Amino acid sequence: MNLDDLKKKLIREDLNISDEYGKIFSYIDFGNVNNWFEKDRQDWDNNALSDNQKLNIDITKLKEFADLFSQRTRNYYGHDPHNVGSDKFTYALRKVYGKRDFVTKKLQKIKHYISDDDKQDTLFVQQDKEGKNYVEIRKCNFDVEMSVDAIRMIDHYDTICLFSGDADFVYLNIFLRKKGKKIILIKGGHITEELRSSADIVINAQRVKKHIARVDETKETKT
Repeated sequence: MNLDDLKKKLIREDLNISDEYGKIFSYIDFGNVNNWFEKDRQDWDNNALSDNQKLNIDITKLKEFADLFSQRTRNYYGHDPHNVGSDKFTYALRKVYGKRDFVTKKLQKIKHYISDDDKQDTLFVQQDKEGKNYVEIRKCNFDVEMSVDAIRMIDHYDTICLFSGDADFVYLNIFLRKKGKKIILIKGGHITEELRSSADIVINAQRVKKHIARVDETKETKT
């Protein structure tokens, strides 16, 4: 057994993925995954982060981790064409995952109106033509695209692994299980009981933090 095969064996054992799960396709809802550790103040070894440090998802480590137990890994991420940083990040994701397995579309910008009482505690407040206060919420769901791809490729895998805690996937999971497929769910934070019950294996993101995260300095303190 070579080193790569050993890594795959150890990861599958650690995640309780037995041979009965067969060929696995992973689908990463990156907009969901990207927020998994934003409030964490400890790294994967329980070392406290300093005030100028934070955890970020390492897109290369994430791909390498998923590939250890998956025959195919697809990444879904919304971009803002008017934001240079977003364009650069989209390019980086496409380079890591390849054109075939990277799916993107434009972010939707939704106005969420707030009262004057909320304004003092809210950053990035804007006003419309009528002088009403609002904040711009950026949203880009991929539950439809991921579900369509999962059904479209249904004859090519035995198990689907969803990197997401989105409750909208309950209907997809139930459908796939009726078709004889198994479901692995890697999630961050709280999920609904319906979503948990729709999967065969549920893995908390904290268990895989060391495989997919890195420690970065916050922008405010970089020199």
